[in-house]
Amino acid sequence: MEISPNTQAILLLTAPLIAGKKAEPAPLLTLKDYNCFARCLRDAGKEPADLLGADVGELLDSCGARYGRERLEALLARGFLLGQAADRWRSRGIWVISRADACYPRRLKARLREAAPPILYGCGEPGLLDAGGLAVVGSRHVDDELVRYTTQLGAVAAEAGVAIVSGAARGIDSSAMAGALDAGGRVIGVMADSLQRAALAKGNRDAFRDGRLVVVSAYDPAAGFNVGHAMQRNKAIYALSDAGLVVTSDFKKGGTWAGAIEQLGKLKLVPVFVRNGSAAGKGNQALLQQGGEAWPEPATGEELTEAICRAKEDRAKEPKQESLGLPLREEEGNYAAESPSDVEEPEARRSRRSPSEQLMSAVTAIMLEILYEPMSDKQIAELLNVSKAQVQTWLKVLMEQGKLEKLTKPVRYQVVNAEGKLL
Repeated sequence: MEISPNTQAILLLTAPLIAGKKAEPAPLLTLKDYNCFARCLRDAGKEPADLLGADVGELLDSCGARYGRERLEALLARGFLLGQAADRWRSRGIWVISRADACYPRRLKARLREAAPPILYGCGEPGLLDAGGLAVVGSRHVDDELVRYTTQLGAVAAEAGVAIVSGAARGIDSSAMAGALDAGGRVIGVMADSLQRAALAKGNRDAFRDGRLVVVSAYDPAAGFNVGHAMQRNKAIYALSDAGLVVTSDFKKGGTWAGAIEQLGKLKLVPVFVRNGSAAGKGNQALLQQGGEAWPEPATGEELTEAICRAKEDRAKEPKQESLGLPLREEEGNYAAESPSDVEEPEARRSRRSPSEQLMSAVTAIMLEILYEPMSDKQIAELLNVSKAQVQTWLKVLMEQGKLEKLTKPVRYQVVNAEGKLL
């Protein structure tokens, strides 16, 4: 997979490119810096790739004044170093994508918005990143009994056809991932460090080749362990999943605890299960009191699927939580603001509607979620597994309601806001 021009520009601005092992010529743009800069580019009708053109000076003066033109020019001048790094990544089977690329995980964009990593390094099948699954997290230091428990859990997930999403750390993470892979299942590993090592590991080769494993990281593939990075990747683990499970957590300390508390109290992206029982520990008991759901201990793939579906249905009945409070517009992805159709309606009102009206309401919510970026009717039909004719009928209704706009060259459809402007 070739690195797109947009991604090259974002790498130059934000990534350490540590292949050269030299000090950076200027401070890299932080996530906050980059988001502000990206919005300015978008407002000017430009994209990151325009920073690689010959007339970049005027663009830097208009959008980069707050960061210093010399600083930005120094970062963008690292082309040779980027070439070295790209060759190194390519030789190890590592691809690089950014929020500017169509293949960037939609779940991360839609759920994390501007908190989504600008850059993702990865190895394996990128299509798995939007497959959903069960996020399994827990402590690094666990006994043999918990290793067996989590390994078996991975096997049950494989039986159910549910991907395991985890952080690839030793202990609970690696046990769940190994259990799923050994049983022929699929795995999404969201790593905070050492992606390069995972990409080259002999034990991963068959799973990479079979399209059953993808590992990604927001940090340089050669980067070592960093506590802050480990904490930050928790958002992505939950955002890529359909539900989470905390197998074991320390009380009020560690990444597992911090990630679960953030999910239960602030983000609330997915239902969070917590292993229960007398042996679960103080941390687990505290997470249950914070709103975690007791894990029903499914013994079969069917039971696991039912548990996840039931938790998702229960969650859908709850009022929508506030988003991360981040701007909806950015240079690479368009996000639909929450609309009345996104909020669960009262039962009495719902029961008065005809089945066709209920169906259209559900379709509207789905379409407004997936069309934060332009898609063709064919792409929508393939994503929803319905006929192209059915999609065209829905699109016609939504355009008549003023919720979508039809783009041309090529023909695609995208969400618009209340003023009829593209988001």
